[in-house]
Amino acid sequence: MNANAIEHFFATLAAANPQPQTELKFSSVFELLTAVLLSAQATDVSVNKATQSLFLVANTPQKMLALGLEGLEGYIKTIGLYHSKARHLLQTCQILVERHQGEVPRTREALESLPGVGRKTANVVLNVAFGEPTMAVDTHIFRVSNRTGLAPGKSPLEVELKLLKRIPATYRVHAHHWLILLGRYVCQARTPQCWQCAVAPYCDFKPKTQKKI
Repeated sequence: MNANAIEHFFATLAAANPQPQTELKFSSVFELLTAVLLSAQATDVSVNKATQSLFLVANTPQKMLALGLEGLEGYIKTIGLYHSKARHLLQTCQILVERHQGEVPRTREALESLPGVGRKTANVVLNVAFGEPTMAVDTHIFRVSNRTGLAPGKSPLEVELKLLKRIPATYRVHAHHWLILLGRYVCQARTPQCWQCAVAPYCDFKPKTQKKI
């Protein structure tokens, strides 16, 4: 995809959805961090169902620690890998209390030092909570970037670095949400819905899929 196509690609996404939002539900930076940590290899819908009850009783690191491992697991047992996620979340809460006065840190280095928080999770928190132009490359963004020719790469990190280089600065803050939503609902893994994709004219994927009648 050339620079002119990329500009039109993102201008079209921006016009359709000027202020894209994460589909995870949260009301504080700590709740966001918790939700993203829990969302690894799980759907946003399943995480929101669990956190709806969890955040009513534990919306700070201190309250989460007070639940204890068994108490926390009771709230998140419907989410995949809940044993290890509960352990990591409590370890993270302990570090937040001991090193960061109970606040979520604003630097990548500090975020990635938290148990269960990798580069992708750190990128989401930096972008959604603090408005930084980071790119959290999940399976949707990886697929869309390769399929469309926007930023082909063999690893999530390679795709991330290419996206940051190729996406015009104007669109960078919201780009990861636009690409996730595009991949989740339109440019799907099995059958991309090219016939109803607003950015299909600018994408390198061929042949475009046709609607089955």
